[in-house]
Amino acid sequence: MFINDIDPVLVSIGPFSIRYYGLIFVFGILFSYFIFKYLAKRRKLPLSGKDIDDAIVYGVIGAVLGARLGSVISEFGYYAANPLQIFALWNGGMAFHGGLAGLIIAGYYYSKKKKINFYAVADLIVIPVALALAFGRIANFINGEFYGTPTSLPWGVKFSGLEGFRHPVQLYESAKNLFIFAFLWAIKDKNPREGTLFWLFIASYGALRFLLEFYKDLPPLIFSLTWGQVWSLPMFIIGACMLYKLKTLR
Repeated sequence: MFINDIDPVLVSIGPFSIRYYGLIFVFGILFSYFIFKYLAKRRKLPLSGKDIDDAIVYGVIGAVLGARLGSVISEFGYYAANPLQIFALWNGGMAFHGGLAGLIIAGYYYSKKKKINFYAVADLIVIPVALALAFGRIANFINGEFYGTPTSLPWGVKFSGLEGFRHPVQLYESAKNLFIFAFLWAIKDKNPREGTLFWLFIASYGALRFLLEFYKDLPPLIFSLTWGQVWSLPMFIIGACMLYKLKTLR
């Protein structure tokens, strides 16, 4: 078993500090940029270097705003009492489902502006997004947030301020996102129909996130389901339906 006593602050100089969370967030953006740029060239998308730069900027802004808004909504009581914490992104608190919604909206606006098919962009961007999400869950582990339920398994983790050892569900989720990334990467060159990679990401993330939520120490929102499950189940259903629709198209 492991005791998580990792200091979330990597370097501190006076009032200035660099946190693992922020550093990993930056690495996620950089990896997304270079992977998307590589894939866009491989697919010969009609995008210039500036267009690709713009795509990442749009995506980051949409994802960050959506993720933060989703977190504020899900923990409204806390942020209402601590409004300045809304802007403290380095402390964590980024809701995936809100970030995904923001990313999709930004991607749709971007594709319309550049007059390119939405799926042509979405099919590629979800690949580095899956990898960035894997990094993000490692950051959650370092921060000691979104911890799991108590366990006696040998890989249980002791988090500061909590009784007993817990499932390192953050690392489970990181592995899940790495799996999705590897799967999408493996099939990207098999000429799937436009939209397939995007909806595969939506369906697989929804299904696996729904299952992993059972290992999180979170209160139920409705029908014994957590907030994450309430949003992940529709992701799986809609994604599966869209994949079926794409398969039956001629």
